Amino acid sequence: MATKQISRRSILKTGAAGIAAMALPMPFIKAASAADGVVLGAVYVGPRDDFGWNQAHAVAMEILKSTDNVTVIEEENVPETDSVSKSMESMINLDGANLILGTSFGYFEPFMIDLANKYPDVQFRHAAPLWSEDKHPANLGSYFCYLNQAHYVDGVAAGLSTTTNKIGFVAAKPIPTVLSNINSVLLGARSVNPNVEVQVIFTGDWSLPVREAEAANALVDAGCDVLTCHVDGPKVVIETAEGRGVKSCGHNASQAALAPKGFITGAEYKWETIYSMYADMLAKGETLPNVVVGGYHNDMVKNTAYGAGATPEAIAAADAAIAGLKEGKPIYVGPLKDNQGNLVLDKTFDNYDPVLDGMNYLLEGVIGSIT
Repeated sequence: MATKQISRRSILKTGAAGIAAMALPMPFIKAASAADGVVLGAVYVGPRDDFGWNQAHAVAMEILKSTDNVTVIEEENVPETDSVSKSMESMINLDGANLILGTSFGYFEPFMIDLANKYPDVQFRHAAPLWSEDKHPANLGSYFCYLNQAHYVDGVAAGLSTTTNKIGFVAAKPIPTVLSNINSVLLGARSVNPNVEVQVIFTGDWSLPVREAEAANALVDAGCDVLTCHVDGPKVVIETAEGRGVKSCGHNASQAALAPKGFITGAEYKWETIYSMYADMLAKGETLPNVVVGGYHNDMVKNTAYGAGATPEAIAAADAAIAGLKEGKPIYVGPLKDNQGNLVLDKTFDNYDPVLDGMNYLLEGVIGSIT
């Protein structure tokens, strides 16, 4: 395994195949006890049992808790304010953390940048591709799983599960990561069903349950018979879809238990692949890479086991799509236009091409606006 700094184009070839998702047992906090071992501090912006973003990280940290000489310190419901600095400093000064994991977008600047400068002997890693070699401290870095690959698979399955050819997408904010997931659902669906449209409603923030329910109901009223989303906690969207008798695809973690009749599949992170690698490298005294990114080809994302909403044809096509992604089959095959008729991608791009990180458009076939 490489221990030097790596770029986005030098994707790690490591994995943690066979690691299964597991429940989140209590107690929540595991006290630091390994004097000379690895101490990982993880900070979450919401509750760890949110059926979404925070739970995906917490499941991965649960796996690490069973690893010898690894101690996990966690804190949930920490807002994107100076509260995160206080939480992280407490983990360093009171618990002896030698690696701090910031799992929310707004933690990075200025909070983690300032802390990395203040504590040069502590490693800081943030769950978004924001670190830059020419701007940020060397003991700070980024890690990121390209979940749009699993959302592409969602789209494939949804495209063969819809009867109205309308897929609804409840989204938080029109930032590149979210737009990539929306567009990838469309491209996956249209790869098997050219007549599919994706209709998107933006709620304006990561966790607004009332607006998420309103958006989900509005999409069903508009004829969407499959719903998916990109919000921190997809529970409301999936439960609303189930209650309205339409199908659903999940996001971040497994929501299969919430929709026993209509769940198709879902896009899940495999943060444990990265966290296990970090712990192993720290235990060996190796230097952590500043950037770690990946997707299906190196076991950093997965799709939830198929539910009752998936047709046999959808399952077969989704399995084939996964196999293609593992082999590097591109999602964004150009030329492609946005839904305003502008050419936005003039050629085919590799799934990890930096051009796609700057996505600021909705593709032709998506009904909605980012303004």
